[in-house]
Amino acid sequence: MPARSGSKRVPHKNIRVLNGHPVLAYTICAARASGVFDSVIVSTDSELYADIARHYGAEVPFLRPAEIAGDRSPDIEWVRLTIERLEQAGRSFDAFSILRPTSPFRKPQTIRRAWDRFLGAEGIDSLRAVEWVEQHPGKMWVVRGDRLLPLLPLSPDDAPWHSQQMAALPAVYVQNASLEIAWTRVVRASTISGTVMLPFFTEADEGLDINRSKDLWYAELLIKTGEALLPEVDRDPYPIDRLSVDA
Repeated sequence: MPARSGSKRVPHKNIRVLNGHPVLAYTICAARASGVFDSVIVSTDSELYADIARHYGAEVPFLRPAEIAGDRSPDIEWVRLTIERLEQAGRSFDAFSILRPTSPFRKPQTIRRAWDRFLGAEGIDSLRAVEWVEQHPGKMWVVRGDRLLPLLPLSPDDAPWHSQQMAALPAVYVQNASLEIAWTRVVRASTISGTVMLPFFTEADEGLDINRSKDLWYAELLIKTGEALLPEVDRDPYPIDRLSVDA
């Protein structure tokens, strides 16, 4: 679980309180309750985040170095470092999963469903969660000088995608933060997903992501109205007074 402390759009989004617990807690508890993992590990550059992670039952075997904890640091850096450090400690794993804390509505059963699909597929490198796009790229544009050009120029000349009804457009999916699963061997080729990826279609609230302030407000509204459900947390809340951090 990647949980660096330097988020800019929503400062400390990984530990913002949602329904009484830090956002990070829900991913840890869902992972533990899924029964899929031999180890539940958080990768963070913060002592506070590490303390929170351990409170909810995750391991933090080391703090992530600052040079791979920036807002442009690719996932492969911390994934590879984590796997290498674990192997040096005599702990080898056939597969790994990335569960991002900003997707707190992912349930234990979501993870089990994805794991079963991953194990049941042949010839794949990884599985990635996706959902149907709300804003279709067929209706998106780029600007070159004072000219508007379609982002996707492959639509039929007689009926360009930007002029068609949404129902007539080809199905397009976007990845979400819910989960990724891959064979550990792909990391040795400097990738977290390999080249052959299996889609995992999230359902209902499973793919909801918190990356902006309005996302947190929306998540709280969905919880209040019962339209979204968080995974069960089996620990007392982390002490709120210890969550005071500098933005």
